[in-house]
Amino acid sequence: MKEEQLPASYTAYIQEMLGQEANAFLESYSAPRTQGLRFNPLKSISDSGQVAVERTVSQFDLKPIPWCPDGYYYEEPARPGRHPYHAAGLYYIQEPSAMSAAELLAPKPGETVLDLAAAPGGKTTHIAGLMQGQGLLISNEIHPERAKILAENVERLGIKNTLVTCATPEQLSSRFPLAFDRIMLDAPCSGEGMFRKDPNAVQEWSPDHVVMCAARQWDILQDAYLMLKPGGTLAYSTCTFNRQENEEIIARLTDRYPDMELLTHKRLWPHLEKGEGHFVALLRKHSVTENDVNDDVKRSTKKRRSKSNPKINSSVRDAYQLFQDWASLELPGFSYQGVPLLFGESLYLLPESFNGNLHIGLLDGLRIPRAGLHIAHLKKNRIEPAHALAMAIQHTQVTRSFDLSSGGLEIHAWLRGESLPVPVELHGWTLVTLDGLPISWGKASAGQLKNHLPKGLRILKAHIDEQ
Repeated sequence: MKEEQLPASYTAYIQEMLGQEANAFLESYSAPRTQGLRFNPLKSISDSGQVAVERTVSQFDLKPIPWCPDGYYYEEPARPGRHPYHAAGLYYIQEPSAMSAAELLAPKPGETVLDLAAAPGGKTTHIAGLMQGQGLLISNEIHPERAKILAENVERLGIKNTLVTCATPEQLSSRFPLAFDRIMLDAPCSGEGMFRKDPNAVQEWSPDHVVMCAARQWDILQDAYLMLKPGGTLAYSTCTFNRQENEEIIARLTDRYPDMELLTHKRLWPHLEKGEGHFVALLRKHSVTENDVNDDVKRSTKKRRSKSNPKINSSVRDAYQLFQDWASLELPGFSYQGVPLLFGESLYLLPESFNGNLHIGLLDGLRIPRAGLHIAHLKKNRIEPAHALAMAIQHTQVTRSFDLSSGGLEIHAWLRGESLPVPVELHGWTLVTLDGLPISWGKASAGQLKNHLPKGLRILKAHIDEQ
């Protein structure tokens, strides 16, 4: 992109903000955009995962990203999104600068965390990896189609402890006041860091659009404040450069809420670092007063808690017992604990946090594309294991597995949805793996392995997961 293609009011603002550095910054728009991927520690922790990581680093000539231990640059014409390891959830394609936000938030295993504007899933999957599958992560996206993409990425990376919601920030703050140890708010913004990637972002930009984005960010931040525990931390990030959506928003927050302390903030500039650019601020809440949780929030929470019923009804209990009976034979190494939920024929395990200070009743009325780990479908009093379960386990946990090589032709046939010949002694549900990494279920009978990869995943293509 040439400088003259940028809005004149934008270049004028940049020149005022950056002074002598402005020319170097504006010239960066003519450089190729940066590409990155981030390895998934939920997959790479295994021996087979480590081998797959080493192969990927070598094959695509990856170079480390300084601010993210699991992040790597790759260069054109490499296409790691087209490699079968992507389908296996070994890594997530993500713009390098965006990896800075979750690293700064630094969530810990066992915490209760919210990603408030989470689609398509870059920061959610990063947070989940840092949490090591322990604790509760609620990942929210207000737009239903984007929430579906978010849920698909959560499933592909084998994440167990994440609840995907499709709600407004107000709906969440009315249910979860003072609930979260850490909150990630990757705020909807004017997208100045998207200009090299997306020409539409240039066309949509205007000073009025910046003002509108800042107003929306302020509204969302106030709901985030209500949901943050005393002592909790909030990471606020954007992929834009103007102060109005960044430093000025943070100053407004700390002025309005004196118990919010700015711990640090960082900017990644495309003329100084290899990345498209990002802003991240980290804040801590030191205390909370009664006035900060308004009466409407308190009444709403009280009403929902009074009607919530932590008991599991008989149909859910029977469905979960059916799954446990099946798992005792087919998944002897499966040990994930959670609260069973039944949506039609789909059986889920909510993260175990819902046995404690959070109540299932708080979910009433929310749209929930993914209620934790999807473990099974009920088919006329029998169990069919869910694809999400395959992606969340290891081959050492199952009775039967069948491994495909990333260098062979069979994996591409499998990803197209084809059945494969197998030894006749193999019979029943079988975990299909790729160099030891789970990729789907198959069902073996009479020397054939029937393909149970979901139809929507059967076309192997590049996935552009993150801005």
